[in-house]
Amino acid sequence: MKTEDMIMISVDDHLVEPPGMFEGRMPAEFADAAPRVERTPEGNDVWVFMGQQVPNIGLNAVAGRPKEEYGVDPTAFEEMRPGCYDVNERIKDMNAGGVLGTMNFPSFPSFSGRLFLGCDDKELAAAVVRAYNDWHIEEWCGSYPGRFIPMALPILWDPQLCAEEIRRVAKKGCHALTFTENPATLGLPSFHDAHWDPIWQALVDEGTMMNVHLGSSGQLAMTAPDAPIDVMITLQPMNICMAAADLVWSRIFKEYPELRVALSEGGTGWIPYFLDRLDRTYDMHHLWTGQDFGGRLPSDVFREHILTCFIADPIGLALRKEIGIDNICWEQDYPHSDSSWPRAPEELTRVAARYDVPDDEINKITHENAMRWYRFDPFAHRPREQSTVGALRSEAVGHDVSIRSMSQGRYDDDTPRVTLGQLAERATA
Repeated sequence: MKTEDMIMISVDDHLVEPPGMFEGRMPAEFADAAPRVERTPEGNDVWVFMGQQVPNIGLNAVAGRPKEEYGVDPTAFEEMRPGCYDVNERIKDMNAGGVLGTMNFPSFPSFSGRLFLGCDDKELAAAVVRAYNDWHIEEWCGSYPGRFIPMALPILWDPQLCAEEIRRVAKKGCHALTFTENPATLGLPSFHDAHWDPIWQALVDEGTMMNVHLGSSGQLAMTAPDAPIDVMITLQPMNICMAAADLVWSRIFKEYPELRVALSEGGTGWIPYFLDRLDRTYDMHHLWTGQDFGGRLPSDVFREHILTCFIADPIGLALRKEIGIDNICWEQDYPHSDSSWPRAPEELTRVAARYDVPDDEINKITHENAMRWYRFDPFAHRPREQSTVGALRSEAVGHDVSIRSMSQGRYDDDTPRVTLGQLAERATA
């Protein structure tokens, strides 16, 4: 398939929340306590909530910047492409990149909204979550119908309130929920506890997908405090692997057979081995562990319930039949450091050609699976022939997508290598 003929829907992009997003959306009694953006003396823009500062981390918004400027240091809005936080500019960047639709994970609340879990005033925290969801659905996604898959933040500390929020946002057309990959690391009951049953029931009732994003538990695989940050970046998919094992062996899919989960930004190359390991574990051990899938194998349960997602994964495409072609979605990861925007379609074309991926399978991976799993129909708003990479790029002629320095001189010195210990120190400062 030619690049210009592909239709691209990314099931994992990100947004940087703009200042003022909570204005007019909070109940009057909580208006003054809403999260807000402040400029630090060092020139960084940080979110402030309940006395806590949450910086915009550099790696979360590096689209369009030279790689030598990548880093984890805080940044300011003027050091980002406007498409990171301005929905009108985001659409221009999407068109220039040939991408029809995207689903956008949050930034400052964390990928799972765990920032609000730590708020002592839970009524305030719930009001902030609802205001965030309303802004995301109505303003960000609602500004361009058919271009975004809306996704809600959970109310992590109260399963019943979270279930009510799932049902509330479903009435607004939102059928995706972000969730932590491991609630136990947040001091909450694990996936194996009935504590979460109201959430699973609400997800099933509303046909809502649960998305567990890499790093959403606030804990990443580390080998040693003095290991270079490259170790952590390399091992990031291990958290998603653990979440998948937790879910498959739990009671959740047995008791909620219609529940569907996406492993967001987890990659796919590791999955064929993981499925083989699931089945061998079952064969060798289920008679004494008591696992029973009713005549099915664990790999069957995985393929029935779990969607996998990749950015650029040659091994995953080579082994796509072992994963299940109906279980694979493409993602762009804009504006993060793993993204190849604005040439992501070309990247996928090269890999697909290497492994002779036929057109019907390309269509499933690039958009059909996303439409089916997320109940998303962009063609209700835009004709198919105007939704291809080539058609979208024709609307973005003249839009600047060149690599440009935005460091404003703050990264001109020889920045030393960052260790995991230093990163943890900065994160908790």
